[in-house]
Amino acid sequence: MHRVLHNGRVDGARTSVELRAHNRVRLLRAVHECGAGRTRSELTRDLDLARGTASVLVTGLIDDDLVSESPTPGHARGRPTQVPGPHPHGPLVLAADLREDAWDLAVCEIGGRTTVVDSRSHDGSPTGALPPLGDAIRAQLGPRVVGVGVAVAGPVRSGRIVDIAHLSWRDVDVAELLAVGHAPLHIGNDARLAGLAEARRGRLRGVDLGLHLHVDFDPGGTLLVNGTPLAGGSGTAGEFGHMPLADPSGMPADRRRHCACGAQGCWSLQVGGNALLDHFGLTTGGGRGRSVSERILADAARGDPAAVEAVAVNARALGMGIGALVNALDPRVVTLSGMGTDLLALARDEIEAAYLAGLMAFRRPRPAEIAPSTLDRRGPLIGAMESAFDAFLTVPGLQGWRASHARSDELFPPTDVASKSAR
Repeated sequence: MHRVLHNGRVDGARTSVELRAHNRVRLLRAVHECGAGRTRSELTRDLDLARGTASVLVTGLIDDDLVSESPTPGHARGRPTQVPGPHPHGPLVLAADLREDAWDLAVCEIGGRTTVVDSRSHDGSPTGALPPLGDAIRAQLGPRVVGVGVAVAGPVRSGRIVDIAHLSWRDVDVAELLAVGHAPLHIGNDARLAGLAEARRGRLRGVDLGLHLHVDFDPGGTLLVNGTPLAGGSGTAGEFGHMPLADPSGMPADRRRHCACGAQGCWSLQVGGNALLDHFGLTTGGGRGRSVSERILADAARGDPAAVEAVAVNARALGMGIGALVNALDPRVVTLSGMGTDLLALARDEIEAAYLAGLMAFRRPRPAEIAPSTLDRRGPLIGAMESAFDAFLTVPGLQGWRASHARSDELFPPTDVASKSAR
């Protein structure tokens, strides 16, 4: 069995044909991961390829409509330096971020550019959320689409079965309700995919051991080892929001023991959008209240005392939980996305004070850095894209593309839906 490791080394290639196939994958993956921003000569050096080998590989990728080249921007003299990037008829993936109250669908190309083509709210039920998303996905499918990645706001089992406690989703077969047909479908937890995105294109790039926390209605996350999220034995690792990580006295009195997930004393009862709503005695669950929680954050930024106090309570619980996770997992960096970046901007002092207080004494002189995501709120969508491209950027994936491309040039008309969506 042969594979390309994420660090670029070839594992198991024994013949020149196998080595060339794997180097094609390495080169195309490098173009994708650098954001189509490195010149051919830079990629040649990065991958430790001979110049002649790189030239043959790039020519082959161009011939297969996998990349195209353009001159370096601003080049003035001599032979222009070429930058490999996405081909105008090249592979695309569809990526969806399915939140508790809405979803976004994007068309994505080699290099990582994403173009959102549809966004809709939903009622929080499986039938209200998933079939319309499936319709939107099928409307974008075409011969250029090599995979579909979907980020969902709950643990994912067996690659398709999802539970979202505060929406009362239990054993929901997301793949069945999406019904996208034969398109390769990759479903993952939103917080884990946000961490994957941060490791590929954000603050955790190049970090050997990082902890990413994504805060929306409640918190979740993932531990990343050399850029790879740890999935756990059943694929559901990272449900940090359902651990008792903060002081239970900070919870609403009637919810100090039981969470909708079935566990007791969960961190999610104190951190995130639902906790902000709880602070004011407002109804939570069912995907309701995003606009209200965002207004609380905005009021806190303007200095409203009640909102400032609500954010401070949330932030202290967040910091305390981060301290517990750092004690247990020993990451070098902790990154926050979603509402976590808002809490960090508004109440960094409260977060860091609670974080340091929760650390073991020997960790306090050099605590792991807490940093905001560099991807804004796009992490789950970008991570969904990466999960689909990861499956395609393999030797079988490129061989399948070449075989389908060779069957008929009619597969790539200039007016197909995917082309229009990516422009």
